[in-house]
Amino acid sequence: MTALVLSVGAATPWEWDLPPGVAPPPVPASNAMTAARVELGRRLFYDADLSANGTMACAACHEQRRAFADGNATRPGVHGDPGRRNVPGLANVAWFSRLTYADPRITTLEAQVLVPLIGERPVEMGMQGLEAELPRRLGADPCYRRMFRKAFPERQGAIGTASVTAALAAFERTMVSFRSRFDQGPAAMTPVELQGQATFQKAGCASCHSGDLLTDMAYHRLSEPDDRDPGLAESTGRRDDAGRFRTPSLRNVAVTGPWWHDGSAKTLEEAVRRHPAPLAEETIPAVTAYLGTLTDPDFLGDRRLSRPDEACGKRL
Repeated sequence: MTALVLSVGAATPWEWDLPPGVAPPPVPASNAMTAARVELGRRLFYDADLSANGTMACAACHEQRRAFADGNATRPGVHGDPGRRNVPGLANVAWFSRLTYADPRITTLEAQVLVPLIGERPVEMGMQGLEAELPRRLGADPCYRRMFRKAFPERQGAIGTASVTAALAAFERTMVSFRSRFDQGPAAMTPVELQGQATFQKAGCASCHSGDLLTDMAYHRLSEPDDRDPGLAESTGRRDDAGRFRTPSLRNVAVTGPWWHDGSAKTLEEAVRRHPAPLAEETIPAVTAYLGTLTDPDFLGDRRLSRPDEACGKRL
């Protein structure tokens, strides 16, 4: 795989900014968290040069105001290939043990980044076979060369697919969202929201949307299998896995619509109704009100996650 090699620089360890009681996420030994690596990943996340025709950045499908989801049912790729699944939000993905809707083999962010970058089912950013373009495009920028030297001194500042995906994964690990009203406890919630929380728990919703991440990371079938998307069966080859998809996290769920793995639920109320839990119609408004307490305004507006205004001391 082609890479541009530059001289060795230095790296400063990353300092986590986490609420009390939240432990840092696991980090692969091969991709240590450093400030320089996160800074580089942030810039790359917003750079459309990572796509085949220079029209699509990661941020094109992952908008911060939507908790890094998309707002569309599905999103076509750079060549117009139709999207197949709804773009998920990225809150707290550093703690996820399974990174996609239906492929249990993808368990690290470094591996997941390759899905939109070079994947072909469907084509998204369209860089399959064009990997040599990354060192050519990015290496033409003196600031990028400097940033790669600082981020990857152990790789002599190599610019290529491996370092690009590592930097993006490092940045995505900083997408931390644990400061919603839900996290502040019952005192921060209204009576209607508390009623919705009680209904949510009584109906068994919390058995799948569990823990701090509000997902059990397991695969479930909530509707009849659709031949257009076999779900988990596509990777396992097992017929009884057809229609199974990983439980999504409910963090910031009120702003990540449309909902469902294919974006077919246009409202949060519709998504709630589709679940097999025996919810009476009159309880749904309270449940959706409770789900609204999972929105983290600090996360949606954190400038450290937004498009950088400058790099190497110059405005972008």
